[in-house]
Amino acid sequence: MERLDKLLANTGRWSRREARELVRQGRVTVDGAAAAAPEEKYEAGACFAVDGEIISGEKRAYVMLHKPAGLLSATEDPRRPTVMELLPEHLRRMGLFPVGRLDKDTEGLLLLTNDGPLAHRLLSPRRHVDKTYFVRADRPFDGADEAAFAAGMVLRDGLHCLPARLERLDCPEEALVTIQEGKYHQIKRMVASQYKQVVYLKRLSMGALKLDPALEKGAWRYLTPAECAALRDAGD
Repeated sequence: MERLDKLLANTGRWSRREARELVRQGRVTVDGAAAAAPEEKYEAGACFAVDGEIISGEKRAYVMLHKPAGLLSATEDPRRPTVMELLPEHLRRMGLFPVGRLDKDTEGLLLLTNDGPLAHRLLSPRRHVDKTYFVRADRPFDGADEAAFAAGMVLRDGLHCLPARLERLDCPEEALVTIQEGKYHQIKRMVASQYKQVVYLKRLSMGALKLDPALEKGAWRYLTPAECAALRDAGD
């Protein structure tokens, strides 16, 4: 059991004095109830929130990033810039990592966390967590593409892909593709098997988590309590 102000300060986001002021202003909840005083003691595993944002006493963090093209989905690289450079120092110190990878030239939703068990569950094909992408190709999609994706594929290099969904959009060269895996360049390789080339790719959602349309490229925000709960449900 530790004091609430200390648990909040342990996240690296606030000093003890700032944490005490947050509590006094009524901006802190613990397990959904307003915290009464900064000296109250709690287990680190309780669910803390400040202004509605989950701030775990176990130093867990859940961040949505709108990844721009040109950055690696990695924690570090000796030669090329990574998505971690878009985060403030206090988050980088907490050991966040990308949940799954987006190619260097792929944009869109990227979840970053230091919750390893949750990340493992979300990425496991056995969990059947949908990941939806906006795809633009160099040639129009057609019904044969929809059927091929729905049936599952064995690509020319021997890669087995689970059945997926391709939904054509008004523009013939554009589609929404939903997969339950995340193999290397998977969507690009699946589209290439249909004799087309992906010219633009953007991830829109992972399970119930959807890219915030108000989040500009390169920007990030903490997940809301509802978003965190939905992710945990998806991983169960």
